[in-house]
Amino acid sequence: MELISWGDTILAYLIRHTMTHEKTEFPTPPDLELQVGFVVYPAGGVITAHAHKPITRRINKTCEVIVVKTGRCEVDLYADDRRLVATRQLRQGDVLILVNGGHGFRMREDTVLLEVKQGPYFGLGEKQLLR
Repeated sequence: MELISWGDTILAYLIRHTMTHEKTEFPTPPDLELQVGFVVYPAGGVITAHAHKPITRRINKTCEVIVVKTGRCEVDLYADDRRLVATRQLRQGDVLILVNGGHGFRMREDTVLLEVKQGPYFGLGEKQLLR
């Protein structure tokens, strides 16, 4: 897993499709607004039926998880001051966890991205264009 940062601020976690997982692990810190992890079970393992009780949480920012389902694209990652920090190519199966700063994408092939973020969604008005 690659941590992409600007100074002391983590902008994103990049998990390549080639990464293997032998045990349960959560790469995101426990205090982050969005938890992402890999939960590993042996054949025959069971997750007991359960429900999650309502809990009040305070969310101060929107984190996103991007999974490249098909295709290939590039992502630009920006610092809070709108300075370009890094560019990475993403391929099918790669997972990008965006936690700070800004970002933009360029599709290099026909691409399908699965995006997961906290809701509710308030429309495009919440986006602050960086260019």
